[in-house]
Amino acid sequence: MYYSLRSQFLFFQKISNQSKPTSILLKFNQNHIKKHLKNCSMMTSTSKTTHYEPKNMSNNSKMCNVPCVTDPNEMDGIVRQAFERYSSSSTVKRQGKGVCIVWFRNDLRVLDNDALFVGWNCSEMVLPVYCVDPRLFESTFSFGFPKTGALRAKFLTECLAELRKNLQKRGLNLLIRHGKPEEVLPVLAKTYGAHTIYAQKETCSEELNVETRVQKGLGQLITAAKLQLVWGSTLYHLDDLPFDARDIPDVYTQFRKSVESKSKIRGCVKIPTSLGPSPEIDDWGAIPSVEQLSLHYEQTDRGLAFIGGESAALCRVHEYFWKKDLLKTYKETRNGMLGPDYSTKFSPWLASGSLSPRFIYAEVKKYERERLANDSTYWVLFELIWRDYFRFLSIKCGNSIFHLGGPRRLDYKWSQDSALFDSWKEGKTGYPLVDANMKELAATGFMSNRGRQIVCSFLVRDMGIDWRMGAEWFESCLLDYDPCSNYGNWTYGAGVGNDPREDRYFSIPKQAKVYDPEGEYVAYWLPELKRLPKDKRHSPGFSYLKPIVPLKYGNSGHQGGHNATSSRKPDRPGGSRSKSYTRR
Repeated sequence: MYYSLRSQFLFFQKISNQSKPTSILLKFNQNHIKKHLKNCSMMTSTSKTTHYEPKNMSNNSKMCNVPCVTDPNEMDGIVRQAFERYSSSSTVKRQGKGVCIVWFRNDLRVLDNDALFVGWNCSEMVLPVYCVDPRLFESTFSFGFPKTGALRAKFLTECLAELRKNLQKRGLNLLIRHGKPEEVLPVLAKTYGAHTIYAQKETCSEELNVETRVQKGLGQLITAAKLQLVWGSTLYHLDDLPFDARDIPDVYTQFRKSVESKSKIRGCVKIPTSLGPSPEIDDWGAIPSVEQLSLHYEQTDRGLAFIGGESAALCRVHEYFWKKDLLKTYKETRNGMLGPDYSTKFSPWLASGSLSPRFIYAEVKKYERERLANDSTYWVLFELIWRDYFRFLSIKCGNSIFHLGGPRRLDYKWSQDSALFDSWKEGKTGYPLVDANMKELAATGFMSNRGRQIVCSFLVRDMGIDWRMGAEWFESCLLDYDPCSNYGNWTYGAGVGNDPREDRYFSIPKQAKVYDPEGEYVAYWLPELKRLPKDKRHSPGFSYLKPIVPLKYGNSGHQGGHNATSSRKPDRPGGSRSKSYTRR
């Protein structure tokens, strides 16, 4: 997704060097990545909750796999049952002729994949393709962090391996090609005589730019192939909204109430059990290793280890809903921070498209019919609607979600103090709750919903740091990164988003008292605090780093406020009305 002008040379020079990755702590290979100066609803207001007591990790430093299901036979059984429920008979008749290409993007799954189904139905032969785009592994737009960190790259390779396996079981394969889609796809269309390329529609400018370039490349062929984009990334379909996407309500609650009352959620697309055949191809291409992508990570034995791919996603849904029966208490536990089971942990698979939001909806409804319907079962759907909201909001707001002033074009003064930012990024602020969350992000590529709210508030309110620096660091690190949710949430948390409510401030002492009262979370990620009495772990005094800033630093006007008076001047020409396809 996020492209710059960096040469592709560094990306391709190690493709021939095979090595198996063995570790998971984020670390970027300085021999291959330039050193620069500068990875659900994240920023919602504080709400009352029942404190979640972690059962799995507080006294155990070992890593925990997500999903916890590791027995191959059990996993195969879960996946087989899911495919049986959400697939159609192989006797379904196809309507089309010839060859088509299905271009996989952020929809790395077989089940409930609209583009795959439409492509299969409109052809006699399907060629599934994934392009390893070198621009995915360049630098973020403003501050030069690696766009895709090592942990998300590892997760991506696992997703691709699973996609290939699940396609092979249904008579297809996955063609892996290294290069820009606008260069790879026209060549494939010409070589195999494809009449159409089917792909999932995206919403942000860099992805839209690629779509435009692919269309242009296809149009230059003697026998032009078409690019047909299919909507398939949200719970509510774009065509079923009760308003045009560019007229979406600015406030989430208004959006939610409107779609819940006026729109219906479509059922999962039933994928045929047999999808073949594919064209004859000698070399289907190798899935690259993390090292081949010029990234490197070191081993750690702490935190959560997410397993990439559709099968792991299906197992996690089964585990959380059915095996552990945790759905019934989700609303009470969702603000936890330690352990695998305080929340669903579906977000990494949703972001990669290994898991469909409509599949989750169908399983929630099945659970409600067979076991229980309560506030917790609804709240999982509530969070999926948040995800939809940010996806549709990106259509309305365009590039303004990446601009300093946000969709409302507010002219706040922000600092870009690199020393302060580095202390936040490295988990060395002197505030254990902030530091523990940042350590977890670096080690695992994941951070709890509550943690994201806390570290965002601290960066923008207490440090007064440019929110885009935090957003780009999350872009680099998060396993569940997608541009709509990430930048939508950061503008929301920084007070520059569409929602007119500003100045959301999260008091570090209060958050610690409510959500980590015995300091188990901070002691897990900051072992030097474990020896302290539980009531001292969040205020360790001389036993820990000196706080880098006093709380509310840089916000002298009022609690949680900005250190400048707002105005509605655009920070860049064009704002949300810009027609440019270049992000930011």
